[in-house]
Amino acid sequence: MSEAAFQKPESPEIALRGIETRDLTPYVGARIDGIDLSRPISDAVFRAIEDVWLRKQVLLFRGQALSEDDQVRFAELFGPLNRSHMTKPHHSKTNNAVMFVSNILENGQLIGAHPDGEMQFHTDQCHQPRPCSGTMLYAMEIPSSGGNTQFVSGYHAYETLPEDLRRRIEGLKAVNAYDYEHGETRSTFVKEGIPRATHPVVRTHPKTGRKALYVNRLMTACIEGLSPAESEGLLMTLFAHQERLEFAYEHVWRPGDLVLWDNRCTLHARTDFDASQRRLLRRITMIGEAPA
Repeated sequence: MSEAAFQKPESPEIALRGIETRDLTPYVGARIDGIDLSRPISDAVFRAIEDVWLRKQVLLFRGQALSEDDQVRFAELFGPLNRSHMTKPHHSKTNNAVMFVSNILENGQLIGAHPDGEMQFHTDQCHQPRPCSGTMLYAMEIPSSGGNTQFVSGYHAYETLPEDLRRRIEGLKAVNAYDYEHGETRSTFVKEGIPRATHPVVRTHPKTGRKALYVNRLMTACIEGLSPAESEGLLMTLFAHQERLEFAYEHVWRPGDLVLWDNRCTLHARTDFDASQRRLLRRITMIGEAPA
């Protein structure tokens, strides 16, 4: 869906500071204008931003000129950051909270992770016991077309399920795994040694109390306690329901865009793009909770 017309901000604190918000779709996403994130913000402004984030799940800030330190400072307001304690080519050499998403080669080596191609809908780190609570991407170089990020709401997906299907999945748990050898494709067979974690099919957000459908096409391998055929049939039904693009926000990136999403209640996917064109984004994630 395209961006909607400007609406009056719902938060008095935002209004007092000349900041404007508008919904990107009725279901997910809001754009916030009138704030320069290269400068520290007050506690009151942060609380107002966080309120919009918890309600709309995905935030877009356009036209930002951010250093690594600027991005880290803003991200830390949302909680402790995941930091790499290993030297990896796709992490910043000066800040271990920053990872690059890029297809750019330097000295014959990729400088970023997830370099190219389409990526199926997923939630970040769901193969870990404590997936990240949020993900923040800042765009620096963008191809002329493609490489868009699509977002859907796990809240909306759960709340629009037929009642009998909601009853059917109540209390079920799913195995989530990421096989790095297969790249951006799902596998129903989870080999030994592959990172995996079991989480509820429906999780409750720790701050809003709302329920979200928490399975995804990229990394949810199977549902515990069901036969392979029953598990796969149920998952295909859930995937098709949550991925309906008429309920999605598709973000067309521009350099200077900062996008923050709540990983506990959204899914995202990437569209394909010309691999010969450069793409470079900075990624930061916040430490999350065990889904419940």
